[in-house]
Amino acid sequence: MRNTLLAICCIITRGLADSLITPSTFTVPGRFPTTAFTKYYNNPTATASQVQPVVSDPITHETYPLVLTNPDTLPANNTVDPHPLPPTAPPSVLLSQAITQIQSIAVNPFFSSNKCAQCQSILEVAKFLSMAAPEQGPSLIVSICQLFKLSSNCPVAFGRLAIGSVITQVLANADVGGLDGQYICQNFFAGSCPLPPATPLNLTNWFSKPKPNPMPAAKKRSGKRMKVLHISDFHLDPRYSTGAEANCTGSPCCRLGTMNSASPNIILTPAPRYGAFHCDSPMALVMSALQAIPALTGTKGNGFAWTIYTGDLASHDPENQLSRAYMEYTESIMYDLFRRTLGSGPVYAALGNHDSYNQAQDVPHSIGGALADQFQWNYDHVASLWQHENWLPDTAVQLARSHYGGYMVKRSDGLRVISINTNLWYRANWFNYINMTNPDNSGMLRFLTDELQAAEDAGDRVWIMGHVLSGWDGTNPLPNPTNLFYQIVDRFSPHVIANVFFGHTHEDQMSIFYANNATAINAETANALAWMGPSMTPGTNLNSGFRVYEVDSATFEVMDAHTWKSDVSTYPSLDSQVEHGPVYSYEYNTRETYGKTITDWTSEDPLNATWWHRVTEAMEADLSLVSTFNTLQGKTSIHTPPCTGNCSIAKICYIRSGSSPIATKNCQLGFGSVQSGG
Repeated sequence: MRNTLLAICCIITRGLADSLITPSTFTVPGRFPTTAFTKYYNNPTATASQVQPVVSDPITHETYPLVLTNPDTLPANNTVDPHPLPPTAPPSVLLSQAITQIQSIAVNPFFSSNKCAQCQSILEVAKFLSMAAPEQGPSLIVSICQLFKLSSNCPVAFGRLAIGSVITQVLANADVGGLDGQYICQNFFAGSCPLPPATPLNLTNWFSKPKPNPMPAAKKRSGKRMKVLHISDFHLDPRYSTGAEANCTGSPCCRLGTMNSASPNIILTPAPRYGAFHCDSPMALVMSALQAIPALTGTKGNGFAWTIYTGDLASHDPENQLSRAYMEYTESIMYDLFRRTLGSGPVYAALGNHDSYNQAQDVPHSIGGALADQFQWNYDHVASLWQHENWLPDTAVQLARSHYGGYMVKRSDGLRVISINTNLWYRANWFNYINMTNPDNSGMLRFLTDELQAAEDAGDRVWIMGHVLSGWDGTNPLPNPTNLFYQIVDRFSPHVIANVFFGHTHEDQMSIFYANNATAINAETANALAWMGPSMTPGTNLNSGFRVYEVDSATFEVMDAHTWKSDVSTYPSLDSQVEHGPVYSYEYNTRETYGKTITDWTSEDPLNATWWHRVTEAMEADLSLVSTFNTLQGKTSIHTPPCTGNCSIAKICYIRSGSSPIATKNCQLGFGSVQSGG
């Protein structure tokens, strides 16, 4: 061991002796070597700060300034050197890149289990293109349509000359990464996002006054009854082609060139001249109905006290076949016919989703700028027509011009009729998907609330009318605005609001409104009712019909209701002769049909929300009454499917649902319509 250590020591000693470096230490002088540089910005002999030599670049011959290295003046940003960016892409390149990015998102496996995130990511791309190159927006939307197979003819359905310009506006203004985008994906992209729940309402400052407590004394009924006509959804088709295919594949049927795919060259079901189950109303049917109404209701020569028309004058044309002129033509001819055939009483009309171009679209004024007035042409036109027909006073006409075609008319008998544009809560209106956290982005419900408050202050009664229903099965309106509407109805019922009227579904339906957002559903909490008027058009699989109300002249309650229908299945037999046209026959009396078991309700009691709730209780006790309701819902059409089991339970639930959130929360979906048969 000793010998080994000695050998190692010898090797180390020999290695040091042979090295070029000799281990040592060096103490640096304390003063800075001032000869290192020829010039300094500061005193190089000072020790309080580091020296700042003056440095010149031998290549650029630039002398670098003190500010470049001064520790007391550190730069916030480099504003001297270039910071290159890619060149501005022309709109065509932006479109190409947007399509590429969307295609990548579509096949990205990360999104395979999260279609909602995928959809909103695609909307984000589309939003920025809509803002940066709006003229390319419709082309991108067509590409999205083709990628996800949203239509069989995407350029026609989503191009700029169709709905593409509207969607581009909406995407540019919507919060597509938030609630707006979730609703867009849920409604327009095959439910890729779940339906968001209604946003909780803050009503702290919504109502200027609390609901009266105690309630004012109810008005005393006069015992005098007036006849009021309710017509809806005529859907005049001036392009109806008699003899064309009436049972086509797709829509609209009864038009030249539309065929049944099972027989592309030979017409299987020629369109009768008075109409067909899959078609809108030809002029022959419109005139037949308007001839029948006075004769059947005993109003020939004197007319009704008034008529309500709950929207949809125009036909169900595809977007590319519609125009402003087509809307104005339809409005002009239909309102003129109403005036000339229905007598002297005024017609109070509401705009429907098919009374606008683009179809179903109305933009909230809050969008700002010139875009806020893009539908003003229609409001001005219908307001002028209503004034021309002497149906509305000047004050109501001006309201209609400024409130999306909505208005309030104060009658001399103590009734106020408030018409609202329900396109502003309709799911198919793309503009409703901007700022969806606000349940009244349009201000329409603010207008309604203020008018109801004025009516309450004056002790007047109110009828509210619109087109798209606020409830039933919840599939037509949006949750947030109809949730607010429900609270407004609760606040002003039953002492102010006498009735609510809608159309849209083409079917004979009802909706009951309950106190406290329907937390308790019973006869005591039922405080308002909405009547959905049957359509005049047969489309789809329905008979043609209308209704007359017997209305108390003091309380404006509906005391009874009568409905007529015309059997569309008989129309083909009328083509071979001209002596007889369609037959309109009495279908049913509301009180007699549904009130047989409500023994404590006299003929002098109204058909109000309380009565209708008791009807639903009678339905629960005897489901055959639901079957009767189901038959009448389709105006006794031969194509109305039966309703049993879960369908019966669902129908009762729909009647008890006055808002979309209540319907979607309480009711089983899938039984709302009777138009699927045939």
